[in-house]
Amino acid sequence: MLELAILGFLYAAPLHGYELRKRINALTGHVRPVAESTLYPAIKRMEQAGLLARATQPGAVAAPRHVLTLTDEGRRELRHRLAEPVQRDITDENRWFTVLAFLRHLEDPGAQSAVLRRRLAFLEEPASFFYADDRPLRAEEVDDPFRRGILTIARATSRAELAWLRSTLEALEAPAG
Repeated sequence: MLELAILGFLYAAPLHGYELRKRINALTGHVRPVAESTLYPAIKRMEQAGLLARATQPGAVAAPRHVLTLTDEGRRELRHRLAEPVQRDITDENRWFTVLAFLRHLEDPGAQSAVLRRRLAFLEEPASFFYADDRPLRAEEVDDPFRRGILTIARATSRAELAWLRSTLEALEAPAG
């Protein structure tokens, strides 16, 4: 998720590490804020893999800043990760939001649709946070008001996402003209 966010934010414009960290935290920080001790080693690995390039610019007040840009290989890697996300990127809501945040960089509507269809298929499968044997429980079947709350909120969220997915797929897959 971190590497995808780095690639996604740098796709649009070069950024220095502090600004990149702020943007990643705005997108995913409610789940787990990104610490410098996590971000900078990831940047270093991605730079060594040829996905990022670093340039030094004079600092506005003090020390020089390191500005990061995507290489052509980094752009290809982002498009690959968006076109073929691993299953966890489809099923985990936080990872899914990271994919969704940058899916516009996958310029082919057919490829975008394929990713959205995978999420749609996942959401259409019966599921719950709670089960009776192997059967998923619905909110109406749970006595505990707090568990019922979890299921009620999840159902509303899923319905909203399903409606958005279907509408967006219809628009993406509509004949041109």
